[in-house]
Amino acid sequence: MKFEEEVARVEKVKNERGVQQWRVKVNLVDHVKVPVFPAGLSPPAYDELVQDYVSKVGMERLPESRPLWELHIFQHQVPHQPRRGHHHALGDSFSLMSALFSCDKRADDPSLPLSFPSNNAAAAKKVGPCGPGLVSLVMNTVRDFAWGLAKSTFIEDGVSPIRSGMDRVEFRPIEISFLTFSLDDIRRVKARIGGTMNDIICGIIFHGTQLYMQSAGDGSNSAQATALVLLNTRVIDKNYKNPKEMTKPDAEPPWGNRFGFLHISISTRDGPDKDDPLKIISKVKRLIKRKKSSLGVFLTGQLLETMRRFLGPEVTARYVHSTMKNTSMAISNLIGPKEKMSLADHPIRSFHFMVVGVPQSLRITIVSYMGKLKVAMGTEKGFIDPKLLTTCMEKAYKRIYEAALEENP
Repeated sequence: MKFEEEVARVEKVKNERGVQQWRVKVNLVDHVKVPVFPAGLSPPAYDELVQDYVSKVGMERLPESRPLWELHIFQHQVPHQPRRGHHHALGDSFSLMSALFSCDKRADDPSLPLSFPSNNAAAAKKVGPCGPGLVSLVMNTVRDFAWGLAKSTFIEDGVSPIRSGMDRVEFRPIEISFLTFSLDDIRRVKARIGGTMNDIICGIIFHGTQLYMQSAGDGSNSAQATALVLLNTRVIDKNYKNPKEMTKPDAEPPWGNRFGFLHISISTRDGPDKDDPLKIISKVKRLIKRKKSSLGVFLTGQLLETMRRFLGPEVTARYVHSTMKNTSMAISNLIGPKEKMSLADHPIRSFHFMVVGVPQSLRITIVSYMGKLKVAMGTEKGFIDPKLLTTCMEKAYKRIYEAALEENP
């Protein structure tokens, strides 16, 4: 789904705080799209048509004369049939997932609520108010926040196999590829080598990206590659909440865009650890652990909120655009239900989410569902080879899993 600010065809109302707002009149015919494809084609042919259609929709701007969402329904036997599109102005992924899950029911028993994997950061330790912990916190915070500011303003990644560096790359066609990993397998790796689920997932993504850069590069590339990990900065005690609760005054967690950035460098050089997947995971664990001993992400989130309040959404949007443009890839990770969902009594076999219209050649989104990890990769068409990238991700997953089991049989 995609979104932009609605300013027309409105009726003035007042919210709970007495502030004037606008009630928008919604005409479903304007928002629900049912594309028609030729009949009698093979599943791969339908899949290619859907890819082209999604790429085309992703490059289009939503009309500013109506609310900023669309629903696209494919009636042919193709994977991932329904597609919803929202503009990021409506809210971030956490907000939109909250809205989605509020509409869905458990397929096995609609009277029961959806349940989600634990969201407790058990591995995150609190830093004491004094001593070495405080010194480390201050140093890491200053370093991460300063580096984030520099990357968002004037330090730009060079051209690499995952970054074309073309101007206005956000308006170029994209291809979307899908992967599915077993959460039980990832838990086994976690139990064998330690760390958190996010450590293992990030290790797989980073290792797969390294393998692709080595395979697609000319062997002489040494450009700086930076992954931009998008993190929710809300204080969350119970996963997702109903949008009605999130939009109340002083709600916790609140609706809207509340996220920060985590910049992580990806080595494009062949190092001594390139053939040891467990050492790669260990490096990722150490890096993320150091990043956790920092308030850089939360300061970035506060900076964005301050910019939005005092400088306006346009200035904030330009800052976010510059941040993404200067990096090589973006990663967004969310948790989904453990049970099978249904929407209007229609079972949901699988689902993914993807951010389109961003100034990057590669973006990766991850969501868990029914014991599986659903990975979607949006790649710049004609520049990144999606089949090779998929193969490299699968190879990274297999190497890390097998190495972990061999390390501690």
